[in-house]
Amino acid sequence: MEANEARISIPADERVRAAAESYKRPMLAAYDWIVLGFVSRWMWRCSRRTMLKHYDAQVGARHLDIGPGTGWFLDRCRFPVKNPDVTLIDLNETPLATAARRIRRYRPATHARDVYRPLDLGAARFDSVGMNFLLHCLPGTVAQKAVVFDHVVPHLAPGARVFGSTVLGAGPHHTKASAKLLGKLNRSDVFNNADDRLDDLARELASRFGEVDLRVKGAVCLFSARFPAA
Repeated sequence: MEANEARISIPADERVRAAAESYKRPMLAAYDWIVLGFVSRWMWRCSRRTMLKHYDAQVGARHLDIGPGTGWFLDRCRFPVKNPDVTLIDLNETPLATAARRIRRYRPATHARDVYRPLDLGAARFDSVGMNFLLHCLPGTVAQKAVVFDHVVPHLAPGARVFGSTVLGAGPHHTKASAKLLGKLNRSDVFNNADDRLDDLARELASRFGEVDLRVKGAVCLFSARFPAA
């Protein structure tokens, strides 16, 4: 068990699996239009175009994507090379297969993994790690969720970037409508972020990485951090 896991208990396996299981084929079929299109733009007030720009600014030639969803961002982002080395991780085989099929031109490697456990990727090293709309789905506190950062560290190349986006918990960044939706999603276990705070995320990233940058757009935090160069 990692040192951080010894200090901070991780959520029970059934809670982690319950969060992952919400991403089934019917939901994924409508995901790009409903979640990334309507909900992101009009409820969370952070468009997928804004998130894609953030993605383009961070993604590297050797890229690990955790929780790739439908692969919408991977399909459209501007990799710095023509033939990037892409690896996908998700606990749920359905979005894993969906995203892999969408970007099959890159021949991505896929691994079914629980991010609360070591990723077991051998000697693989990456120039970037994406976590788009991942953290708000994971059960537990921000401190518990931050174990995922510890698990990517052994697989980061010098100067690598860890980045992503997450919907923040209850607070002034929410409108009346988005707060109502946030509550509904948390009650149904699709989201587990009612208490996720910007300051907590900033602290967890700063304790592990350098050059941390957090930007709030509507109710979404766009974050990035650089792993120290050798």
